[in-house]
Amino acid sequence: MTSTVSTPSPDFGAIKQRQQATWASGDYATVGTTLQIVGEMLAEAVDIRADERVLDIAAGNGNVTLAAARRFAQVTSTDYVQALLDKGRQRAEAEGLKVRFEVADAEALPYVDASFDAALSTFGVMFAPDHATAASEMLRVVRPGGRIGMANWTPEGFIGQLFKLIGTHVAPPAGVRSPSLWGTEAHLKDLFGPRLRDLRIERKHFHFRYRSAEHFVQVFRDFYGPTHKAFAALDAAGQDALARDITTLLNELDTGRGRGLVVPSQYAEIVITVD
Repeated sequence: MTSTVSTPSPDFGAIKQRQQATWASGDYATVGTTLQIVGEMLAEAVDIRADERVLDIAAGNGNVTLAAARRFAQVTSTDYVQALLDKGRQRAEAEGLKVRFEVADAEALPYVDASFDAALSTFGVMFAPDHATAASEMLRVVRPGGRIGMANWTPEGFIGQLFKLIGTHVAPPAGVRSPSLWGTEAHLKDLFGPRLRDLRIERKHFHFRYRSAEHFVQVFRDFYGPTHKAFAALDAAGQDALARDITTLLNELDTGRGRGLVVPSQYAEIVITVD
């Protein structure tokens, strides 16, 4: 007799609650604002036009929100962490940009079908635990012929390597696929295939620039939710080991030649036209 052992499905609701607490910890905006150039480049790649209806999903502190609003689009900026939306609102108000900010879950967007001309996300949707549901929601709210634009870290890039390294110290949630899969063509085709009219992927690099590897570790330990929580989950010896491993990785990838830390991190700039 052959027995079959079934693997229980992950509890996405519980995982999402923990993730929400993770991103609410620290102060992501401290790191997020350094990534502004990625939002500007994505808005150009998607060819955002004036008066288009644009949705920024998992917007964080609003990098691509601001980029689209600067192009006179009608922007709705969403995240499931109110504090991050508040940071985005402050930035928009400082520039006199008109943006609607709303709390929303990337896996259950509170908008009717075909509400937007474009849906955007910079290093946001990729962290949704249920990849298929998040992709389905993006497709649902974008009109036929509209665009989906994303900037997603790749598995082989620095941040992809950092996530793997952290996972050797603090185990990730069981059954949840790596967020960096969103930076691979095969996974994108799997998620968006049924309505994918056109897919353009360009590999780019964002350069993390800090005073030193130790400075990077301190900033990410204090302010970047996933790293902040990873350190908090370890005892003193574990924290020291994680800090050493991250420092080693940074020094291996550093191209700054002794004049400050410069670490290129590959990401995928993605533009999807939907049927």
